[in-house]
Amino acid sequence: MNLQSVFSQSDAIGKAVAILLLLMSIASWVVILWKTWMLRRAGGDVVRGVAAFWQAPTLDEAAARVAGFDRGQLVTPLIQATQLPAGDTLAAAGERAQQLTRTLRDALHAVMGRLQFGQVLLATIGSTAPFVGLLGTVWGIYHALIGIAGSGQISIERVAGPVGEALIMTAAGLAVAIPAVLAYNWFGRVIGRIEAELEGFARDLREMLK
Repeated sequence: MNLQSVFSQSDAIGKAVAILLLLMSIASWVVILWKTWMLRRAGGDVVRGVAAFWQAPTLDEAAARVAGFDRGQLVTPLIQATQLPAGDTLAAAGERAQQLTRTLRDALHAVMGRLQFGQVLLATIGSTAPFVGLLGTVWGIYHALIGIAGSGQISIERVAGPVGEALIMTAAGLAVAIPAVLAYNWFGRVIGRIEAELEGFARDLREMLK
């Protein structure tokens, strides 16, 4: 019994389920590998960038120093957000502190949107892959029982083989879901730490410039 034999003996629905699980696995691992690299780099860049900012003598010099560390453009957008809009527009209305709050909030939301990218995909795969595998198992068992009934010979040996092969789909669904769920939780913790660092920096920046 192997995956190749299970796939070859499946009907169109069984093969579609197997292909869907394969695509979900590929997508989740691409996101996992990419986010692991991105978040590992981002965590160090944010810490070094914020430290370089506060060690600079002027705001312009601070922005230049941060640019040397901020490869992922996570801290620089917050600094750029301090350049308030001018003119007779609603964006320029209100006190300076209010404008800083609005522009820094928008910049922080944009940065967090980039950090959160891929999380929804991992959550979706982690929550649906077991059910996709279960669908393949249920359909495989149904398909096997129809074939056994059609042969007119029913025994434990004839039932155990096809049913056991159908259960592979459930195992495949779990194998796809477990890494996605673990990665989603771990990435969430890392993103939370980076978000706290950026929020603290934005708050300190606002207090300094208001």
